[in-house]
Amino acid sequence: MTDPADLTVTIVDGYVDEPAHFGVPPYISTYPRFTAGAVVDAGVPESNVVYHTIDELREDRQKWRDVADADLMIYIGGMTVPGKYVGGTPAEPDEVRELAWVAEGTALMGGPIRFGVGDENAGGQDMERKNLDYDFVAKGDIEAAAYDLVDSGLEGFGNRMRDNEELDRWAATGAFVVEQHPNHPDHLICEMETSRGCAYRCSFCTEPLYGNPAFRTADSVVKEVENLYNRGARHFRLGRQADILAFGGDGEAPNPDALRRLYGGIREVAPDLGTLHLDNVNPITIVGWPEKSREALRIIAEHNTAGDTAAFGLESADPVVQEENNLNVSADECFEAVKIVNEVAGWRPGDDPADAPTHGPDAANRLPKLLPGINLLHGLKGEREETFEHNKRFLQRVYDEGLMVRRINIRQVMAFDGTDMSDTGADIARDHKQLFKTYKKEVREEIDRPMLRRVAPAGTVLPNVHLEYHQDGRTFGRQLGTYPLLVGIPGERELGKTIDVAVVDHGYRSVTGVPYPLDFNEASMDELTAIPGIGRSTAGDIVVNRPYADAADVGVDADVTKYVQ
Repeated sequence: MTDPADLTVTIVDGYVDEPAHFGVPPYISTYPRFTAGAVVDAGVPESNVVYHTIDELREDRQKWRDVADADLMIYIGGMTVPGKYVGGTPAEPDEVRELAWVAEGTALMGGPIRFGVGDENAGGQDMERKNLDYDFVAKGDIEAAAYDLVDSGLEGFGNRMRDNEELDRWAATGAFVVEQHPNHPDHLICEMETSRGCAYRCSFCTEPLYGNPAFRTADSVVKEVENLYNRGARHFRLGRQADILAFGGDGEAPNPDALRRLYGGIREVAPDLGTLHLDNVNPITIVGWPEKSREALRIIAEHNTAGDTAAFGLESADPVVQEENNLNVSADECFEAVKIVNEVAGWRPGDDPADAPTHGPDAANRLPKLLPGINLLHGLKGEREETFEHNKRFLQRVYDEGLMVRRINIRQVMAFDGTDMSDTGADIARDHKQLFKTYKKEVREEIDRPMLRRVAPAGTVLPNVHLEYHQDGRTFGRQLGTYPLLVGIPGERELGKTIDVAVVDHGYRSVTGVPYPLDFNEASMDELTAIPGIGRSTAGDIVVNRPYADAADVGVDADVTKYVQ
């Protein structure tokens, strides 16, 4: 039997994306942290645990030696929702196989990949379970499998789920692994689990495969945040749960006291955090318990950082699709939930919360504290041409009522074994592909852009935008947070830096911005002409007449005051 103290372990993060869990950079999911904590708890020295992302291995073949030489190589990955990513590229099936072939020791695979693999990480696919040539595939929790495998001397394990007592140990112990992430410390956001599983059974969703909600205590989550904070982490997202409002309760009704302990505790142990965001909120919770939900939302908005998004799983506004797929919220109920979040948490730092939702010329120049997002899923059972019209009418109603949503997420279904969609598969999504493309374009043009102008009007300041890549003479970056806006800045700036940006223009789901505060004595022609009302002739005059003692001395018709402090 192999002594755990003598083992070397390499964890490879191929990234995950689930309905209630995100782990593509700049995020680090819970899986590698919990797994690292589990193997250390089983007796492996912390110094013997190596962590690499799949992007690191792509960029540096020398790091594959850590894969080859490890006594135990653990691959973690799996996408159960489709997405497009800027900060990292999820591992493809052929890459996952190559890891198993290269590993000379024992190879263990786990994470949501156990639910199935497709030809690519995209919607409109049927997903199949495959072992991809690994010695072991964890059909339960990867962290429990890793613990049991190490504890057995690499002889084997029984597929099982971990309990909360184990989770609390492993979550706290595994915090060290964030220091090995290439984005650490400045551009890394830690996904936090408050619960997993779901009380509802929508046809397409893999989250119910984890069972009914199993909540951690507020103290255990706070302790994990404290350990991560002590390891240099400053950005956190409470994203690993089906419904944050139900935290600490029975899985359905809100528990404001539990949320107060959770958010207050995090703020106490991480006083200089940079980001505190969430992800999922079930709109049926809000309409079912409106007063408790209002109190819970107030608590969140008092403690979070601005620009937060509560994703609502409406999925379809078509009552036929709702009925056939066991969707638990109607379009009218979702609309009421959107309205309540706007009224309670749609205020901006600098505004009076009692005035929410705040937008228009008199609103403060920051993003609102917390807004809903709307998830719409296509290819579900019962979908018809009218489905697309139902969805567009719902979104138009939200806009026409003067409300705000931070994000409209439109995607096609991925069909997994174990869900009700496994029988139907992705046939409907494939049949409706052209309808889907036309409808999606219409939503982007007719709803997304005007909504973005309302949420982030010209002059809105986005602090701490991390510059990520160059394209077509511009620099693109994002803030850390839940579904951050993509920001394009004129000119090619040094990547990896962080700057404050003021919004000047809007795309469908992105904005153009200039550095904030803009120095008219240093601004480039491209930066000046990006400001509404300043053309090339006026920009040329500004450059020729430098220097200026004050922005008021610039002497142009355009309102430039919002771009200076």
